[in-house]
Amino acid sequence: MAEGVYAGSHRSARRGAGVEFGGHRAYTPGDDLRWLDRRSLLLHDRLLVRQFETETDRALRLVVDATTSMGYRGTGAPGAKLAFSALVSAALARVAVSSGDPVGLTYFGGGPNSRSLPVSGGREAFERILGSLEAAEAGGDARADASVLERALAIIARSARRGSIVVVLSDLLDLPEVAADRVSAIATRGRVLVVVQVLDPDEVSLPFEGTVRLRSLEGDVVVETDVEATRARYLAALAELTSEWDRALAARGARFVRAVTTDDPVRIVREIVQAAR
Repeated sequence: MAEGVYAGSHRSARRGAGVEFGGHRAYTPGDDLRWLDRRSLLLHDRLLVRQFETETDRALRLVVDATTSMGYRGTGAPGAKLAFSALVSAALARVAVSSGDPVGLTYFGGGPNSRSLPVSGGREAFERILGSLEAAEAGGDARADASVLERALAIIARSARRGSIVVVLSDLLDLPEVAADRVSAIATRGRVLVVVQVLDPDEVSLPFEGTVRLRSLEGDVVVETDVEATRARYLAALAELTSEWDRALAARGARFVRAVTTDDPVRIVREIVQAAR
């Protein structure tokens, strides 16, 4: 997937006109050996890496919704929404690492194996992110417990520096009413924000027939309804939710991308990369 997107990624943080030297830092395993400072090694017998101003400013911060609703998978879907989000996140992480950018991973919600990771760079960082995404499990109710989302946003607001790219992947369903405003607020202080709404085909079209009994995965709500009589109102409510997020994000200069789990993930990754430019 990542190979098909490299051509659309931003220019390397360490190359090109206008890049300024920003000092040194200690070498960590996985750093690109091209940026070792040989002079410092000879003079001080220490492995140091040359830093550039844009290196620390172009970190990718992945924020993945792992609440219970993300575990839904309809009969026509190749995987659950969380699995699709993990696949897209892994490809984005690979593109970033290949461009010389550090990557971090934050979940809101999730089971005990959904482990967030701090920002780091290099091949080892990518492998750690890959392992975390593979082990992630859906769990938690952001509607009932608003702190699930607030904790994740607080981490990003506190640690994401100017120039960071923040990509949020979520179905945007069953979130607190203030979620759109709270998430869009990330797009301040020079940060780039892209929100990706990931939906299952069932949620996009409500394809059921006759009288059905629907149970929410978050919020413990059960509804029995005739689909034909409900579909138009449901689709209108979904469109309004999408418009609400689109408006809130546009007001802060952020971008909105919509994805369905049956979409080509390469195309979705390419759209995210383009939106983050």
